[in-house]
Amino acid sequence: MRHGKKFNHLSRQTGHRKSMLANMACSLIEHKRINTTVAKAKALKQFVEPLITKSKEDTTHNRRIVFAYLRNKYGVTELFREVAAKVGDRPGGYTRIIKMGNRLGDNADMAMIELVDFNELYNGGKKEEKKAKTRRAKKTTTTAAAPAPKAAPVVEEVETPEAEVVDTPVVETPVVEESPAVAEVEVPTVEETPEAPVADVEIPAVDDTPAETPEAPAAEAPEAPADENTSEEKKEE
Repeated sequence: MRHGKKFNHLSRQTGHRKSMLANMACSLIEHKRINTTVAKAKALKQFVEPLITKSKEDTTHNRRIVFAYLRNKYGVTELFREVAAKVGDRPGGYTRIIKMGNRLGDNADMAMIELVDFNELYNGGKKEEKKAKTRRAKKTTTTAAAPAPKAAPVVEEVETPEAEVVDTPVVETPVVEESPAVAEVEVPTVEETPEAPVADVEIPAVDDTPAETPEAPAAEAPEAPADENTSEEKKEE
């Protein structure tokens, strides 16, 4: 029977269960998402969200309360420094549980629990707009008459007096007479001297043929000696 069973004991004793949840909360603060079973994820959600609410107001008292649950000074510093600055405007619901299917070994339901503000895929890098809900929201949603636009101030036109036109006397400028043209000066013409008659001089014609060079005297050839017969004939005569 489940009489008086307000939360899941996770099949562990009190000390073991608190230490396990403290370790899982520190891992969630450090890594911003962890994978675990669905039962542990729901127990962790109830354990860590009140601590995140405490971290919004950074005081010594709140730090000591959170440290009593987490038991890790590095986790407390990370929670008050980074996580609190990211979730400062969120009124609650700091974590999200996404089911991942069944585990192969024992077929347990697995889930991923993560901090909502650190998921850039779902948020798209934009901050969610929060709408304040009140009981009088229906009355305020009625469209109110738009205020009439303010009329532009009317600028009065000031008439400027026209300037009086003063008749100025016209001054006649004296006409300058043109100087008489300069008389043309006659330039005496120079008489041309008659050319002297040129005498006809005969120019001897120059033969273009080259002059004949005198032939050198031919050398006399020596007489050939007479034959012995002729010399003997002469002796006989």
